[in-house]
Amino acid sequence: MKTVLFACVHNAGRSQMAAAWFNALADPAKARAISAGTDPGPRVHPEVIVAMREAGLDLSSAPTTRLTTEIAQGAQMLVTMGCGDQCPFVPDTTREDWPLEDPKGKPLDQVRAIRDDIRNRVRALVEREGWS
Repeated sequence: MKTVLFACVHNAGRSQMAAAWFNALADPAKARAISAGTDPGPRVHPEVIVAMREAGLDLSSAPTTRLTTEIAQGAQMLVTMGCGDQCPFVPDTTREDWPLEDPKGKPLDQVRAIRDDIRNRVRALVEREGWS
């Protein structure tokens, strides 16, 4: 089974949404997702919780996690979202960067658009890698 690590700065928005979508869309026997941030916030952003709840995914109790080299080394794929040079380099790990807007403090309509963009990117990744 493969592990995909979604990483952003605060692990309170983009990476949380991506991991939730991934785990909802991928076959759990083939791949799973985790998320982490280079400077984790205290909790998932409230506007992200609302937008994801509308889509049937509950992030209200999701913990935020600090991105460490150890966590990154446990993944076969690293998808970064705005953490730039703060994200660790991990040899033998496939790496992608998704330039996504940070949903923090945005109006709900913008958060929904970010959520839907992430869902579409995750769906494409799952299909491309044969994890559906």
